[in-house]
Amino acid sequence: MSEGLAAVLVEAFSEAPGAGNGAAVVRLPGPVSEGWMQAVASSLRQSETAFLLTDGDRWLLRWFTPTCEVPLCGHATLAALLALGHWGDLGPGQELAFHSRSGPLAVGLERAPDQEGCGRGWITLPGGDLVAAPSPVALEALLRRRRLGSPEGFWRSRLGYAVALLPAEAPLERLEGLAGELPQDLVGGLVLMQAWTMASSGEEPARVRGEAADYRLRFFAPGLGIPEDPVTGSAHALVAPWWMERLGRPRVVGWQCSDRPGGMVCEAASSATIRVSGSGHLLWDGTLFARPRICAADSSEASSWQHLASAG
Repeated sequence: MSEGLAAVLVEAFSEAPGAGNGAAVVRLPGPVSEGWMQAVASSLRQSETAFLLTDGDRWLLRWFTPTCEVPLCGHATLAALLALGHWGDLGPGQELAFHSRSGPLAVGLERAPDQEGCGRGWITLPGGDLVAAPSPVALEALLRRRRLGSPEGFWRSRLGYAVALLPAEAPLERLEGLAGELPQDLVGGLVLMQAWTMASSGEEPARVRGEAADYRLRFFAPGLGIPEDPVTGSAHALVAPWWMERLGRPRVVGWQCSDRPGGMVCEAASSATIRVSGSGHLLWDGTLFARPRICAADSSEASSWQHLASAG
């Protein structure tokens, strides 16, 4: 059998199997076609599959859902970081930047996956570009049908995600099948979030690294081939600055109450970026036997990779 490609599956933003958001990470031998990466991502059927390629001393990173390439993915970035730690390319305390369609993303490894499969690290993601907007009438009607109350705030963003703030007492954990009912202008990404306190929910907030969660959310993106994303780093980075301002703190803890829950600690890294810290569980380490065709150096496919290396 021919030699294959190194690949792992990491359940990001979780310390144990069966939770968090799964992301496959594939290490490439050279620039490969988008069609090949899309076919692999479709076969692996994770929310996102990350593809890593070295360019000199730079690491290039791209993300694909089962149906399309996306410009940003938080949990698959954490998965790629932990994969490098697992493969021995990065040690605890070391940092680097992944070069992506969203520019350079600084990351740092705190602990490579151990014998139990648990690793820790931090990543930086764009955040804080929410623009207040009127809440769509169709969304308000949907929330009323689901007995979630009226939105207390609504925003749009450059990522294409919409964000709605729900009353603290709304049953956010009970939203089965919501993706199929979303208005068409929200299928590219909808964040539903709420404050999380013992008084509002009747249950103790989950803890991340020993810190109680300040808020919780769920994320739906059927237009990207993801009916519901279990734990979404980019969504938390987007809303964390709003929660920091509301709570008057430079650091907040977010939780995602999907059927594969998980959380992260968010703090300001700069005026435009959020440092997201979390754990990930290495579920499997394997070999991908799907021979890629390396693109010619002067091809448009190779140019798409070279653009990542030169950006930022």
